[in-house]
Amino acid sequence: MIGPRSATVALDGETSDESGDLARRVVKLERINAALMAHVERTMDQQGGAYALFQTAIMLEGRVRSRTEELTSLMKSLETSNTALQAAKDEAETANRSKTRFLAAASHDLLQPLNAARLSLSALADLAPGHEAQTIAGQVERGLQTIEDLIKALIDISKLDAGAVRPVIKPVRLADLVAHIESSFRPFAERKGLRLLVRAGDVVVATDLVLMQRILQNLVSNAVRYTESGGVLIGVRRRGGQCRIDVIDTGRGIPEEERALVFEEFFRGTAEGEDAGGPGLGLGLSIVQRMATALGHPVQLHSRVGRGTRMSVEIPLAGTAPDVLVHPTPVATTLTGARVLVIENDASTAEALERLLRGWDAEVESHRALAGVMDSLRAGMPRPDVMIIDFHLSDGACGLDVVDHLRQARGWITPVIVTTADYGVEVGRRVVEAQAELMLKPVKPAQLRALLSYLLA
Repeated sequence: MIGPRSATVALDGETSDESGDLARRVVKLERINAALMAHVERTMDQQGGAYALFQTAIMLEGRVRSRTEELTSLMKSLETSNTALQAAKDEAETANRSKTRFLAAASHDLLQPLNAARLSLSALADLAPGHEAQTIAGQVERGLQTIEDLIKALIDISKLDAGAVRPVIKPVRLADLVAHIESSFRPFAERKGLRLLVRAGDVVVATDLVLMQRILQNLVSNAVRYTESGGVLIGVRRRGGQCRIDVIDTGRGIPEEERALVFEEFFRGTAEGEDAGGPGLGLGLSIVQRMATALGHPVQLHSRVGRGTRMSVEIPLAGTAPDVLVHPTPVATTLTGARVLVIENDASTAEALERLLRGWDAEVESHRALAGVMDSLRAGMPRPDVMIIDFHLSDGACGLDVVDHLRQARGWITPVIVTTADYGVEVGRRVVEAQAELMLKPVKPAQLRALLSYLLA
């Protein structure tokens, strides 16, 4: 039998157990609540970071859009600028071509009266043997020469800058080319007391004969002009698959500060006296640089003040031999009594040339075109000993057509000198292919007489 005390103890035990269980449940709930709160906080943090990233992305997108708009605007401006530049370039090229055509046309009209003046001046000098008359004639001749050189140089530069010069690369034997340059400049060198030496072996190079000849002429002319004592050497050296032509002088040399300027237009050094044809115009090396660039032949300058200068041109060797030109057989030995046929388009030039040739005791027959020659042939004109023919005749005719007709129809293998005020490279090639001699206007009387004597001897 359970008494009241025992019942009380039982109830207290149950109550104690229930309190402990409740406490444990409270603690568990607190832990769960803490876990839930931590989860919520972490979730809030994550949501806050994503939002921040979202905001950053929006900001970057705005910047990218702004930069893209700026870049698009810049590209449009650049495109507009390129269009304007291309238009300006086309306009400049058109103006350059127009300038070249104008100079080519104007040069012919300028050189024709200059040619007549020089021929008439030479004939006048022959008629006036007095010292004073010869002095005046020499002064006029030097003035005409300066005008001629300037016109020629300006035409050359204009054509080279406009790209009108198209080199024709062929095998060229340097020994022949250098020998021609030597014979042309030896009188100038000897007049100054200089030695002109040549060291050229049997080397065949690939180049344009006409342009290469002009390059060497300008280099040797400069070397003689700016050398007061010693001499000038034209040397040719093989270097692997290349050949180097050196023009070396013992002149005063070029100061270092001037070496970058010597290839610019109208830059002139300080030469003593009027040698090598008079004071330079300062265009020779500028033309050399342009021609060498057109040919792809590098030009190098080495100089020491007080010791001299070396100008070098690199040219590739040719794989084949050059064509052999067959020259006509000379038929006379002197200008006295020599029959000369002149076909000249310009009346004043023809009259001056006739007067000059007759002053040299030659027999002259002159015509303006092929029609006059044909009339004279039907009248029994004998074969001339030499012909002097203008390249450009009336109505677009070419003097070489007259040469072809006389060779084919009459079988005349007669020496021919072609004169022209056209300095185009193509004209020179056609004259060479016709096996004729080219003489550019204004014709130098002494040079003409020497060439006539050579052809007739």
